[in-house]
Amino acid sequence: MTRKVLSFVLNGEIVRLDGIKPTTTLLNWLRRERRLTGTKEGCAEGDCGACTVAVAEPSDHLARYRAVNACIVFLPMLEGKAVRTVEGLQGTERQQPHFVQQAMASLHASQCGFCTPGFVMSLYAARLDPPSPSGHAIDDVLAGNLCRCTGYGPIVEAANTLMATSGSVSDRGLHDFDMGLVREIGHTEVIEIAAQGECMYAPASLDDLVRLAVANPDAPLIAGATDAGLWVTKQHRPLPVTIYIGRVDELRKLKAGDDHIEIGANVTYAHAEEILAAHHPDLGELVRRLGSRQVRNTGTIGGNIANGSPIGDMPPALIALGARLELRRGAETREIALEDFFIAYGKQDRQPGEIVLSVSIPLDAEPAELACYKVSKRFDQDISAVCGCFNIRIDNGRVARARIAFGGMAATPKRAKAVEARLIGEPWVEATIESAVPAFAEDFAPISDMRASAGYRLKVAQNLLRRCFHERLHSKSETRLVGYGASLA
Repeated sequence: MTRKVLSFVLNGEIVRLDGIKPTTTLLNWLRRERRLTGTKEGCAEGDCGACTVAVAEPSDHLARYRAVNACIVFLPMLEGKAVRTVEGLQGTERQQPHFVQQAMASLHASQCGFCTPGFVMSLYAARLDPPSPSGHAIDDVLAGNLCRCTGYGPIVEAANTLMATSGSVSDRGLHDFDMGLVREIGHTEVIEIAAQGECMYAPASLDDLVRLAVANPDAPLIAGATDAGLWVTKQHRPLPVTIYIGRVDELRKLKAGDDHIEIGANVTYAHAEEILAAHHPDLGELVRRLGSRQVRNTGTIGGNIANGSPIGDMPPALIALGARLELRRGAETREIALEDFFIAYGKQDRQPGEIVLSVSIPLDAEPAELACYKVSKRFDQDISAVCGCFNIRIDNGRVARARIAFGGMAATPKRAKAVEARLIGEPWVEATIESAVPAFAEDFAPISDMRASAGYRLKVAQNLLRRCFHERLHSKSETRLVGYGASLA
């Protein structure tokens, strides 16, 4: 069965749409069609947070509102979900400002006001996400919202005041009311939204997804659209046929067994962060620095892998851990090592119509061995110039195992096999490290681009091995930012 009408909840009202171009962004539709202009366009690429809205769906493990960038969310991605904008915080009465808005105003946290609705929505979602963040966690909540007036001091003060209290009863009431409407419109039919030469399918079952992928082998598969959104907003690319996979619950598996962690292709960074951090603290920190909270709430680990970007931060860590990938085409499934999935720039070992099902991460007896380093111009919300991940085991003073992988150093995420060979079996001493450092030039021939020069990248990679060595011998406080625990450079 196929439906050609899109249904979602907006500010407590069921919305049904048809005949709309499927790559219409939520931001443009809110402003142009609904005249809800509190949601602003600052960058149209998911960086500034001025367009932040709150989105909830029943498939979320707590069905709670999460902050999302409306500028890179396509309307069909909202099927069966609920949206709250800054205009909808007071419900239908709107007699007085919401508690978050009042705190921002009382503490003079709004200057020109352009970015303020985005900050309000980020804080609104954070207060509904227990436990309420405090201290440095406030910085994480607000990292995806930029204030061009540089009014961060009062904004942080307002945030700290707000987080001292939990979400209000009225907020919970609004949320529960919206979830009731979401359940009312819930269904498992395939959504087909077509207009103006474009068509997007949104299946709700794995079998329907597999069928559509085989029937449309050239159609891009869209999960969080944190990359695909920019194809439309920045590159103005036409997307004749696309398939949105976000409704497929079978791809939301996230579990840790005795010997592995399984992450379904629909699992977002935000959902996976806690379980990854519990087993590999540095990997948890790497996820925390991947984009903003808004990006992590929508972007998926499976999408990052399938996209095949050489500067994606997750593949180097997963390759260093020996992760494996499960794929399916039709009735056939197969499993490959993640490092073998990346063939060349823009080319992966994925057949036409084949989809990524999940990634499996082996669990070792000593989970704290993984060291991850993200080197970028900005600490928060920036693309890596170099991302290096080291999975090195020392037994009786010698290197028993070494899996080292990098992003940003080659056309694909890639292991440093020559460096590994220089380390394995050798004593874990500085002389061994220095003898291995030149081998980076055998493994990588990096390019120069807007993020870094080739020489800089090679030197950074070499120094990260040195840093990994020193961190294994001494406290991380000597090499890491104070106050962030296992934070990255």
